[in-house]
Amino acid sequence: MNSLKKYLAEFVGTFVLVLFACGTAAITGCKLHDGTYIATALAFGLSIVAMAYSIGNVSGCHVNPAVSIGMLATGRMSLMDFIGYVVFQFLGAIAGAAVLMSLVGVETGLGVNGLYKDCVCSSLIVEAILTCVFVLAVLGVTSKQKNSVVAGLVIGLTLTLVHLLGIPFTGTSVNPARSFGPALFVGGAALGHVWVFIVAPLVGGLLAALIHKLLGCGAQDE
Repeated sequence: MNSLKKYLAEFVGTFVLVLFACGTAAITGCKLHDGTYIATALAFGLSIVAMAYSIGNVSGCHVNPAVSIGMLATGRMSLMDFIGYVVFQFLGAIAGAAVLMSLVGVETGLGVNGLYKDCVCSSLIVEAILTCVFVLAVLGVTSKQKNSVVAGLVIGLTLTLVHLLGIPFTGTSVNPARSFGPALFVGGAALGHVWVFIVAPLVGGLLAALIHKLLGCGAQDE
């Protein structure tokens, strides 16, 4: 039952992230020339802050398979929980995208990600780096119990940071579930290259776990 509560919390958190953050991107158009991309970056960060202080005490508020794989690689969650988290994160993202589509229509793009200059290699590199920075911050701030009060704020601000840089490149994924949900309904090219935004964030999450361990930050305070 406790595991189910954690999985349901991840569903809710990912649902909110996709609905509100991808929704902001869809409504504003996320344009660079008029600064609306800043609103999108803030929407992603603030969604995480809101969920961190809402469901963080239940599941840790990963709402991102890249974060979960980082936790798995550092020994901070079991394989069974990892599978449960990822399944419910994807389900939450699909549900969030479905509701968003019903509100604004699929023609808005639903905040899907896109390849940078139609280049798979560049997009993989950008997303892996962005995700590594984000997950490294998550692993670092959550490794000490004394940081628990500010952890949600730090994680949300870091997600905002990577979006400020990443939006002009790929729209910023750093989250396989967040990318898959909207792409599933938009279809076409968005669904065809969504694998990039699944593989690269997972690689970035594993890289962050490796760096975290190499820096000797793996011991979690009790």
